[in-house]
Amino acid sequence: MAACVEIGGGGHSMDKSITLPPDEIFRNLENAKRFAIDIGGSLTKLAYFSTVQHKVAKVRSFDHTGKASEFCMDETEDEPLYEVSVQEEITARLHFIKFENAYIETCLDFVKDHLVNTETKVIKATGGGAHKFKDLLEKKLKLKVDKEDEMTCLIKGCNFVLRNIPHEAFVYVKHAEPEFRFQTTHPDIFPYLLVSIGSGVSIVKVESEDKFERIGGSSIGGGTFWGLGALLTKTKRFDELLQLASRGQHTNVDMLVKDIYGGAYESLGLTGDLIASSFGKSATADKEFSKEDMAKSLLHMISNDIGQLACLYAKLHNLSRVYFGGFFIRGHPVTMHTITYSINFFTKGEVQALFLRHEGYLGSIGAFLKGAEEDNPNQYSWGENYAGSSGLMSISPDMFPMQRTRSGTFDMLEMDRLERELVNLPLLLDSSSYIPDTVDLTEDALAREYWLSCFEEALDGVVKRAVASQPDLQDARERAEKFRHKYRHKLQTLRHQPCAYGSLTVRSLLDTREHCLNEFNFPDPYSQIKQRENDLALRYFQKVVSSMEMLSWEDRQFALVKGLLAGNMFDWGAKAVSDVLETDPTFGFDEAKRQLQERPWLVDSYSRWIERLKGPPHKCALFFIDNSGIDIILGVFPLVRELLCRGTEVVLASNSGPALNDVTYNELQILTEKIAAMDSVIHSGITKDRLILVQSGSSSPCLDLSRLDKGLATVVNERHTDLVVIEGMGRAIHTNYYAVLRCESLKLAVIKNSWLAERLGGKIYSVVFKYEQPRE
Repeated sequence: MAACVEIGGGGHSMDKSITLPPDEIFRNLENAKRFAIDIGGSLTKLAYFSTVQHKVAKVRSFDHTGKASEFCMDETEDEPLYEVSVQEEITARLHFIKFENAYIETCLDFVKDHLVNTETKVIKATGGGAHKFKDLLEKKLKLKVDKEDEMTCLIKGCNFVLRNIPHEAFVYVKHAEPEFRFQTTHPDIFPYLLVSIGSGVSIVKVESEDKFERIGGSSIGGGTFWGLGALLTKTKRFDELLQLASRGQHTNVDMLVKDIYGGAYESLGLTGDLIASSFGKSATADKEFSKEDMAKSLLHMISNDIGQLACLYAKLHNLSRVYFGGFFIRGHPVTMHTITYSINFFTKGEVQALFLRHEGYLGSIGAFLKGAEEDNPNQYSWGENYAGSSGLMSISPDMFPMQRTRSGTFDMLEMDRLERELVNLPLLLDSSSYIPDTVDLTEDALAREYWLSCFEEALDGVVKRAVASQPDLQDARERAEKFRHKYRHKLQTLRHQPCAYGSLTVRSLLDTREHCLNEFNFPDPYSQIKQRENDLALRYFQKVVSSMEMLSWEDRQFALVKGLLAGNMFDWGAKAVSDVLETDPTFGFDEAKRQLQERPWLVDSYSRWIERLKGPPHKCALFFIDNSGIDIILGVFPLVRELLCRGTEVVLASNSGPALNDVTYNELQILTEKIAAMDSVIHSGITKDRLILVQSGSSSPCLDLSRLDKGLATVVNERHTDLVVIEGMGRAIHTNYYAVLRCESLKLAVIKNSWLAERLGGKIYSVVFKYEQPRE
C-alpha cells in the first residue's frame, strides 16, 4: 500500500487532494483485539478495540513505615517530599473510522498488513452492505463475518453515545450563530423516539437498553428523494442533489396558500406562505422549472411528510425527545433545516428535532458492543479523546460546498475507557438542566477569539514546561513539538469550526490540551513544580496554624478565608501568575495576600457566610480542591481544620489524574499523611474517619458535576453532606458559577486574568466569594 491515503478522490471536484498517513487514521492497530464494521450504501464505518500503552506519572511516599508520626521537618530539609516516577500503563480505547466504500479494499489491505493480534477470529458486521462485502471481508482479513441485526446495532450505538458523550445531541438553527445548539443530555436517556431515514423511514420507540419497538415507518424516505430527484434532474449523486436543493427556491414550483386564496386562510390558521400543494404549479404553468427548484420542492415534500409522521408518533406515545439519523441526514444542513422546520410547524414548537454529532457511527458502535458483550463495556464510563477524534465539519453550504459531502474524507472518533464509573453529583438541584460551563464560546464570538488566542499564545510556555519535566529523555523536545503542532491544529480547526467537538468552552480547550499532552507522553508536566511547592509549603503549615489560633473567632474566620483566597493565587494555569512565579521564586503566601482585592469584593457574600457560621455546624462539607503547594496546604487545610473543630465532617475531593498544577488524589494522600503527623486535629480526623479523601474521577482543571466518581457520590449520600465548597477559577468561575445545589454552597476564586476580570466588572486579582443557600 502507498505511504498515504488520498483524500479528495472519488470523482469530486476538490481544489486539491489532501493526504494523511494511514497510521494516523487506523491508529494502534497492532494492539487491536475486536473488530466490527457497518457498511452502508456509500460509507463504511470500521470499529475496533485496542489497548493503548502510555506513560503516567506516579507518586510514592518515601516513608514506607506507615507511621505518620515519624515525619519530621528537619529530616526532609534536603530530600524530596515524595518520589515521582513515570511508568507505563495500559488503557482501553475504542476506535471508529468512517470512509467511502470506494476505499474499502485499500483500507482492508492496510488493516490486514498491520493486524498483529491473532486471537481475533470474528468480525461483527451490520448494514445493508454486510452481505455484499462478506466475501471480501473474509478474504482480506481472514476473519469470519458474523452479521448482526441492523436496528439492534443502531439502538445500542445511540444509547452508548447519549450516555457517554455530554454534547452529543443538538438542535440545528439555520442562519443562526452558532448553527448548532447543543443540548444537555438528561441523566435518564430513556424513553426516546429514533427516526432513522435511510432508503425508507423506520420509527423506533426506545424504552431501555434492551427494550425497543419499531412502531411505524414509511416507504417515502431518502431513497425516494434520491430516486425521484434523479428522474427530475438527471443528477445521479445524492450529495449533488442536495447541493442543487440548497440553491433552489421551492416557491417557484410549489403552490402556496396565498396562490389559492390571495393571502392567508385565517379562519383555519394557515399563513399565506404555507405549502398548499407540493409541485402544484407544475400542473398549470407552461414553462420549464430549474433543477434546483425541483430538487428543493422535492426535499420539502419528503421532509414534511417524515416530520408530520414523526410528530404523530411522538404525540401518540407521549415522547418529547425525538432523534433523527440515517444517510438522509448525515450532517447535511439542508435536510436538518427542512426536518427542523417540519417538526416545529406540526408540534407548534413543543417538540424539538434533535440530531446527533456521531449518528454516522451508531451502527458500527452497536455492532462492536454486540461483539464485546462478554466484557460488558457498558459497565464502564467512556470519554471522547479529543486528540484522536476529527470532530464535526463546517456545515455552511456556501463554504467549501463539496466538503460537506464528507466524500473522500476519513472521519475518526476515539473513546477512552475511564477507570472510574461516572455519575451525577446527588446534590444537584436538577441534574437534567445542569450546564457545567459558564460561557459557551460558540455563542460569544468576542470571548471565543480571546480565549483561542490566549491558548495559542500560551503554547510556547506549555512546550517549555513539557520538555523541562523530562530532562533525562532525549526525545522530549521532538515529542513536545509534535504536541505543539497537534494542539495548534486543533485551535485552528476550532476557529473555523467552533462546534467541531460540541459546545466550545474554556473547559473543552483545557481538556483538549491535556489530551494532546497525554498523546505525546507528557502525563504530568508540572510534577516537579508541585513536588517542590508542596515541600516548601509544608514547612510553614504549623506557623500558619499557630498564627490563626492566636486570633479571635471572627478575625480567625476572615483570616482563614483570606488565606484560602491567597493560596488560590498559586495557579500555574493563569499566565499572569505563572509569569510572576517564573521570574520571582520568592513570591510567597504573604505577598499573595497583599495582592488580593480589598473588601468589598467583586462578588461578596462573606457577611452572610459569617452569620451562618454563628449557627449550628454543618454535618459534612464536600470540598473540591484546586492547586498543589500553598493552595492546598496553607489555604485549604487550615479551613478544613477549623471545620473539623466545629464538629463538621470533611470530604476532600481531588483530581483522579494530573492537570496543570492541580493536586491529584495520590498526592493528596501523601500530603494529608504528612500534615497529620504535625497536627493533632487532622490526625484525629483521619483516624476517626471524620476526614475522608476521595477522587473526583476528573483529570481536568475544570469540574463537571454530572460526571463524578461513583464512590464520591456514595460518600456524599452516606455522610449527609450539607455544604459544598468549590474553589478556583476553573472549577468555580469557568464552570459551576451558576450551578444550583440542593444544599449550601461556597464558590470562591481569585480572578487571575485581566480580560476576564474586566468583563466581570473588576480588575485582576478581584475576589469572588459566593455563598448560596438552597432554595426553599
